[in-house]
Amino acid sequence: MLTGATGGVGQATARRLAREGAELVLIGRRAGALTELAAELGAWPVVGDVTDAGFTQGLAAETANRWEHGPDVLINNAGAFQIAPASETEPSEFERIVSVNLVAPFTLIRAWLPAMLGRGSGHVISVGSVAGRQAFPGNAAYSASKYGLRGLHEVLVAELRGSGLRVTWIEPSAIDTPLWDPYDPDRRSDLPSRAQMLKPAAVAEAICFAISQPAEVVVEEIVIRANPVGGGGRVG
Repeated sequence: MLTGATGGVGQATARRLAREGAELVLIGRRAGALTELAAELGAWPVVGDVTDAGFTQGLAAETANRWEHGPDVLINNAGAFQIAPASETEPSEFERIVSVNLVAPFTLIRAWLPAMLGRGSGHVISVGSVAGRQAFPGNAAYSASKYGLRGLHEVLVAELRGSGLRVTWIEPSAIDTPLWDPYDPDRRSDLPSRAQMLKPAAVAEAICFAISQPAEVVVEEIVIRANPVGGGGRVG
């Protein structure tokens, strides 16, 4: 099960996992793009907003009808992003970003974790960010959400060790996706250029690597950074 399936990382991950023969449930808000991607990959598209508790409850029930014990792998990939000083970040925008990046992953994990524990297997993957480990100016809401998500991941690692479940944190540096479009990073000295960013396929490969390990192997954390030639900038 993959959230944020129509974004850059989501599409790359869906295609990469489909090549491995995975049976996919793709979740996203853009119905047209989601339906098209699902048709291409032979996946099950579910249109909805992961911040909507009613949607999550309905998804859990619908998934139970398809898979009695729920998904084998839950990939929390949906994300929201903003660059703004803390003094200019509206509380409503802060709440929105935390809701997408932190509350929604917890809600989804909570929906399927009991079943995973009951059968003694399952894999929870959370796509984080370097901004969940290192503070950057302008990342008040985003960093708060990603630091929180990393904290949730680490609690799950501690709680689930020895349970048969696997929990993985994927931590990329800046990724070249449309989330950067409003900020035009190629024209700003305080941001990495798109040439200095990771490509979505790199994150997809990391996710696939974690999933493909033998059941007795837990990859708890994968940190990936771009290796550009030339000058730097902030990575968020």
